[in-house]
Amino acid sequence: MSLVEREWGGLDVLANLAGVLDFTAYQEEDPGLLARLLKINLEAPMQLTRAVLPGMIERGHGRIVNVGSMFGSIGFPLFATYCASKFGLRGFSQALRRELAGTGVGVTYVSPRGVRTPLNPPVVHAMADRGLMRMDLPDPVARAIVRAIEGDRKEAYLGFPEGLFARLNGILPGLVDRALVRQVPTLTAFAREAEPGD
Repeated sequence: MSLVEREWGGLDVLANLAGVLDFTAYQEEDPGLLARLLKINLEAPMQLTRAVLPGMIERGHGRIVNVGSMFGSIGFPLFATYCASKFGLRGFSQALRRELAGTGVGVTYVSPRGVRTPLNPPVVHAMADRGLMRMDLPDPVARAIVRAIEGDRKEAYLGFPEGLFARLNGILPGLVDRALVRQVPTLTAFAREAEPGD
């Protein structure tokens, strides 16, 4: 029995939203950071979910909330490892939701676009300021996550037009390829200008 079970009688909602990212050309990415990123963004939510599921299933109710990213649906240049972790989280959420059908335990996958938090290095904020991407403030995103939980949503894609692009990428990836490939030189220039650790 876990500490949460003993002290509070169990958990009603588990929200997995911790994460790290790296804005680097894949071939230049530090292998240690690659492993850390996958561990935090994908393995940790899976392990936390494993820890709370038995109690939720036994009580016949609960909700797992996995906060991913639009980059879990759109492979974005210079974010390859981050995208891989979020694609994995989206797949895990979908598979687990189907596995838990009929147990009373739901799974919600939330996909925000960029959020203005310290998760993003200064160079990413600079890209947003120059119109290369859109970013939302944390409070509206947090409220949207709460609405998704309260509404028993299976998935919630936050932000337009990014939510549309995520759906479009699933149907016509070649179209999104052409749009993003044109941005690679600009993104690469930003990545090279970033200070180490940005």
